Amino acid sequence: MLEIAIVMFATAFVSVAPAPAQPTMLPVPRVTIYPGQVIESNMLVDRAFRLNGDTSVTTDREALLGKISRLTLLPGKPIAHAAVREPHAVKQGQSTLVVFKAGALTITANAIALQNGGSGDVISVRNPDSGRIIHGRIGPDGSVHVGDQ
Repeated sequence: MLEIAIVMFATAFVSVAPAPAQPTMLPVPRVTIYPGQVIESNMLVDRAFRLNGDTSVTTDREALLGKISRLTLLPGKPIAHAAVREPHAVKQGQSTLVVFKAGALTITANAIALQNGGSGDVISVRNPDSGRIIHGRIGPDGSVHVGDQ
């Protein structure tokens, strides 16, 4: 009876350690990548890491190619999702097409972008003829859409 009590007491304090996470191959910089640089295939190398449920790092090499670095990316370190961005579809100071649609009516004009932005971003643009500033959402083709679409 005493042996059973000791075994039950001992098993109550024994914890089963979870199995270690399997290594995952992650794309990491081969060289230092500075903010504003376009990420190319030759800048990356794959290394094995144990993630332990970490979902903040990029696991897909192809998803990084062509993206722009927001931060300095150090060699051999995993790349966080927030450390890269899409290239700008519209650049500050450049002329861009502004599109207004209402039913069958479509009006287009040129404007000067007052800020950088990627597809889906809302930016401000200035009409060079009137000087009026308007806000619109950047479309996939790089044009700025204003009004109810």
